[in-house]
Amino acid sequence: MEISQLQILRELGELGSVKAVAETLMVTPSAVSQQLAQLQRSVEVPLTRKEGRSLVLTDAGQVLAAAGGAVVSAMADARAAIGAFHDAPDASVSVSAFHSAGQAFFAPLLARFTSHFPGTIPPGSGTKGQLRLSDEDVAQEDFPHLTARYDLVLAHRMDNSPDWPRERISVLPLVAEPLDVALPANHPLTARLELTPADVVGQPWVTSRDGYSPADVLAAIVAVSGQPATVLHRINDYSTVSALVAAGGAIGLVPRFTGQGSLGGAVVLRPLVGVNSVRRIDILARPETLKRKSVRNVCAALEQVVAELVIAP
Repeated sequence: MEISQLQILRELGELGSVKAVAETLMVTPSAVSQQLAQLQRSVEVPLTRKEGRSLVLTDAGQVLAAAGGAVVSAMADARAAIGAFHDAPDASVSVSAFHSAGQAFFAPLLARFTSHFPGTIPPGSGTKGQLRLSDEDVAQEDFPHLTARYDLVLAHRMDNSPDWPRERISVLPLVAEPLDVALPANHPLTARLELTPADVVGQPWVTSRDGYSPADVLAAIVAVSGQPATVLHRINDYSTVSALVAAGGAIGLVPRFTGQGSLGGAVVLRPLVGVNSVRRIDILARPETLKRKSVRNVCAALEQVVAELVIAP
């Protein structure tokens, strides 16, 4: 039993003939007859009967036609509701970000939204019209799975690592961000404008746990230099990394743009050359999610936030 068959039965009850139904629905009479025959096979009681040359509904057919009308109406309401949801600029949007991206992007995102997109997702206490922000710092391979829980997922991957599974998710690139060497302000290496793997591999290190960007870059430094690295601390939070670097006794890796908020005057960043230290920050989402106007508005706001952060002195 299909909605189109119920609609045909309903029209037959209203119009009184197969020919009239076919003309109204702009199909052939044989197509109408086939649909009615298929519908009849799905129920155990007769739905139509002949009256002269006309085909009319039985009592059971009238009951089913009335019920079918309610179904058709409900489906129309459902389509209208989902259409309104897709087109509504003020529908709620959930966003997750790894920690450094959340620290760098979330506050200006909220400010940008209220000032540049008035009337879209204003702050409030209700469930409608809100940005729902969460931090999710996971290994690279786990970011795509978060699209089942959030509308938008801010994710990172190293420039030379495997791409996202684009056959399952949509990817909107935000920025290519280098990881720079973080040094105590009084460290001798701050006198250099850029650093090579040979310059830094012999230093004591604070880096991330395995599977995260700083650990990947440090592994590349070791591979290029051919020397082991001494890792004293395994810390994923860049604010803590910066504090340990500032205290002296170790150097680290901090993302150039999103890590700025974690730096103090006692930490200096220097570019790393001779090894690929660039990570990609992307928006991941399910394709159907990006059809919503409110989601597209948030994506546009995020792009503006990132653009302003990258060009900031």
